[in-house]
Amino acid sequence: MIRVVAIVSLMALLILVLYLPSAHPPERFVAQLRIEHEQTAEFWSAKRAERILTRTLDAQESTTQFNPIPTLRQAPDPSRVDSAVALEMSAVNARLFNNPYFRSIDAQLLLATFRLFTLLAWLPWLLAFGVAALFDGAVVRVIKAKQFTHHDPEMFALYACAVIVLACGTVVALVLPVTLPVLLLPGVPVVMAVFAAGALGNFHRRG
Repeated sequence: MIRVVAIVSLMALLILVLYLPSAHPPERFVAQLRIEHEQTAEFWSAKRAERILTRTLDAQESTTQFNPIPTLRQAPDPSRVDSAVALEMSAVNARLFNNPYFRSIDAQLLLATFRLFTLLAWLPWLLAFGVAALFDGAVVRVIKAKQFTHHDPEMFALYACAVIVLACGTVVALVLPVTLPVLLLPGVPVVMAVFAAGALGNFHRRG
């Protein structure tokens, strides 16, 4: 059951992530980033919002080295390669990657990175709750083993599937060009910790 849920969730995630850039222009993702930047500044502060935006732009610049489109520095040396071949390869790369779909993917990645850094800014406050929830699940598991209480495999599968679906849904939420409530993303680690604790508490243990 867990394997089936994981495969279906990952396939749905892949389809949605690849479909969204074809359905929305890059301007839509950039406009959504501006909206959420203003939302973050109102909820926290302009200084914190600027810090998150700066980290997002720095991360985008660091990923340019993996760009499949060759830069002028990476271009072939005309003295060693026929200029006609070099021009043709440059035109092919431009047609393949310099189109609205790939520009939408770049904008989608920028929006997802901004939301990810926003979520990471919440983690110091959420980490204590997550550790406490997992510790509680581990204690429940040990107590059940000492009392010779049967661990419930159905409940373990249910909680594990919930964690998988929630994780995939979070990735979709990161790339979705709609305005998300401010407390939606911070609530995801809390709910995931509760489900993970439930799965841990029902995981089989001997002795």
